[in-house]
Amino acid sequence: MTIFTFARDRVASWGAAFLRDASVHSRFSVAFRGRFNARNLVRHSIAACLMMLAACGAGVLGFADSIPSFLQPVWAQTATPQPTTLEKLVIVTADGPKTFQVEVMRTMEERARGLMFRRYLPRDRGMLFDFAVEAPVAMWMKDTFIPLDMLFIRKDGTISQIADNTEPHSTRTIPSNEPVYSVLEINGGAASALGIKAGDKVAHPLFTKP
Repeated sequence: MTIFTFARDRVASWGAAFLRDASVHSRFSVAFRGRFNARNLVRHSIAACLMMLAACGAGVLGFADSIPSFLQPVWAQTATPQPTTLEKLVIVTADGPKTFQVEVMRTMEERARGLMFRRYLPRDRGMLFDFAVEAPVAMWMKDTFIPLDMLFIRKDGTISQIADNTEPHSTRTIPSNEPVYSVLEINGGAASALGIKAGDKVAHPLFTKP
């Protein structure tokens, strides 16, 4: 039994009991009972559960595929947030500057969500994680559908290491191996294709100028 099936059955059971009780007491008008029919009660209750699961990063793989059509819009809005404002970022390589437009994740909620549930990332886009302090970090690919290159960056903008073509949905942790200030995620294989290497410098207002 999937989590959705269990939740649907439980809510349906509670809804049926509620409707039976409502029909006994005269203070519940016919119009009131009509608004709380089983379908509406199940729909709104499960929608609330889905939003809570997504907010907590429950990450049940394949969960969205089992959601009935009348709940799909709710799930789509929860699981696929709209991109934030894009900022220019330049990586200075031996082959010249490589420019990206990046979303900057500054809050804990934004960093926790990252690129989860995204199905596509344009070639010149990326996501920059601002940790606000320089410290060891570990990343993972849970609920991430596209392979990524992870560039670990020091406070001065130097790339300390690159984890290339990380595996979608993997829960294996990817450590920074040293204190870093930020991580840049771009499409898997892009770093190699563009000649981006450890030791290259990243130019963005987030990093201290030399």
